[in-house]
Amino acid sequence: MEVIALLKENSTFFLTVVGLFSLLVGSFLNAAIYRIPIMLQQGWREECQDLFGGEDQNISSESAQKFNLFVPRSQCPTCGHMITAIENIPVISYLFLRGKCSSCKTKISIQYPIIEILTALISVFVAYKIGFGWQTLAALIFTWTLITLSLIDAKTMLLPDNLTIPLMWLGIVVNYQNLFVDLKSSVLGAIIGYMSLWCMFHLFRLITGKEGMGYGDFKILAAIGAWGGWQILPFTVFASSLIGAIAGISLMLIQGKKESQPIPFGPWLALAGFIGFIWRDEITLIMQNYYGM
Repeated sequence: MEVIALLKENSTFFLTVVGLFSLLVGSFLNAAIYRIPIMLQQGWREECQDLFGGEDQNISSESAQKFNLFVPRSQCPTCGHMITAIENIPVISYLFLRGKCSSCKTKISIQYPIIEILTALISVFVAYKIGFGWQTLAALIFTWTLITLSLIDAKTMLLPDNLTIPLMWLGIVVNYQNLFVDLKSSVLGAIIGYMSLWCMFHLFRLITGKEGMGYGDFKILAAIGAWGGWQILPFTVFASSLIGAIAGISLMLIQGKKESQPIPFGPWLALAGFIGFIWRDEITLIMQNYYGM
């Protein structure tokens, strides 16, 4: 009880605890970003084997080895060295090892400490903006899931249903007692979020004969609407489209990408949705004044 009172009364201590804990969460997110796509691929292969029959030795051997977010232990992809606890301390271990495997000296991706630091910084900001309470805990879960979805989509062009759909339902559950918005706004947010992009998808395909986005984009917008209410959806769609267009054009100019090459939209939806969620009241007020609502 004394710790809880200290967290509530001492903002510096509260933000420090959030930051340190979020570094650990960032380390876990690194594992999730790497492992979830592999888990999905293994699941799809097993489903195909069950559907079409036959025995695939590769699939059988993969299925025999338990693989999830916790098993097996993390290891170096080059030499197979098992990562020890002392080598898995967020940021510090990377610096101590000088960004190299302790066994084979292969370089470790800079992605790992960046994600850990980014997760901590964003989490501290969320805690600072909202303050001590259940709202902060819920908002942090929402934020961590958006980070995971964004980076999985950026790397694989996938927005897994096992993250987007639970995130949507969790948004409705936390708003059952009006934690962020009233239940009606939350449910409408989920419905309108999904259906708006679904309609845009089919209209674009009808006009151009091409698919402009994936179904995962519909679900992540539905989740954003469930957490922040339908009121933040216009801003989210507009801002994500604008940021995504700027990023896409920049990538084409810098990397020489072809116009037809797909670019993930999920990260920009997540970024715009996060902004809309955190500054919901300010954005809603601006929209009301602008449109005379």
